[in-house]
Order: sequence, then C-alpha cells, then structure tokens
Amino acid sequence: MKGLEEDVKDLAIGDKIRRLRRELDFTLQQLSDKTGLSKPLLSQVENGHVVPPVATLMRIARALGVNISFFFQEEEEDVRVSVTRQAERKLVGPRPHHPSDEMGYSYESLEIHKAKKSMQPLLVTFAKASDKSLRYYSHDGEECVYIISGRAEFISDEGRWKLETGDCLYFDSDIPHAFRAISEETARALVVLFPGRKL
Repeated sequence: MKGLEEDVKDLAIGDKIRRLRRELDFTLQQLSDKTGLSKPLLSQVENGHVVPPVATLMRIARALGVNISFFFQEEEEDVRVSVTRQAERKLVGPRPHHPSDEMGYSYESLEIHKAKKSMQPLLVTFAKASDKSLRYYSHDGEECVYIISGRAEFISDEGRWKLETGDCLYFDSDIPHAFRAISEETARALVVLFPGRKL
C-alpha cells in the first residue's frame, strides 16, 4: 500500500495546475488576481512544495474553469452513473517533514470520474490542534459535514460546535472556518461541497 507521500506525488496537482494555466495563457500574476491567492503560494503549489487544502483547490479550479475533481484523476467521463473504487482514491494531506504545507487535515476525493457535477464528496480526517495552530479556510458555496468516527469541533465567527459521531453540520462555506479533532484519535467525516454552480 502506498503512503501519503507517494499518493501526493502521483496526483501531480501542481503539474496539472501549471499545464492548465499555460494552456489558458495565464501568468501566475493573473491566476493570483483571479483566485485571491498570493503568487508565492501559487508558485509553491505548482512546484509541489505545498499541498493545497480544499479551499485553495476550489479557488484555483474555479479560476481555471475546471472541476475540483480534475486534480484527482487522469480523465473525467461524461457519464450519468459513476463508481469510484476505494483503490482509486488518493490521500492528500500534510506530508511528514514538509513544514510549508498549509493544511491541518487530510482528504480523499470520493468521486473522481463524472464531469460537470454539482457536488464534490470528500472523506476528511481531522487531527487535534491547539487554538494557536488552527487554520481557517473560506470559499464559495455550502458544505455538509457528517461525522463518521471520533469527535470534532467546528470553529467559526458564528460560534463553536462540538460534533459527535453521527452528528451532521451544514453551513455557508464563505464563513472563515476551521475543524479539529477533540477525541483521542483523529476524527473522520464525510464532507460534501456544493460550490453553488456546476464544479
């Protein structure tokens, strides 16, 4: 079984972003202007020095006119029914010995084939984190989070909520927000992203 490092390398997210950006004849500055992300961060993502969190990928995908799932597979299909096998999923998350990675969780895309979908399902694993080390994200759309195992805390300007296994949270994802595990083990959740338009 491959490890996280190999999965991240296999996905070649940075290469895909660079290739598509060049095909669209965008400079890094233009992509920065479109996404609101800094040029240095985009450069680090393209060069594989930073693993982008979901919020960052969503901004880049929107600016480049593709599905977020574009970054998780070789080819999308125009199908009405799609099955993603467990073996097809790739784990994306902070890598050991890479302090520049800006995310505090790991995730796997649960659907990597269908083109023009309205939702993006992810399997997300949250680790423990102190208040000081929490990372807040925001992006367009809405999110539904169902806790599969463990206990988690959702933190935003709207308040804090402790979530037990079996609890479900729904929120506007343009609110700056963060998650962390509050159980001894990590917390796992099914997260469904809805950007408000076809991805």
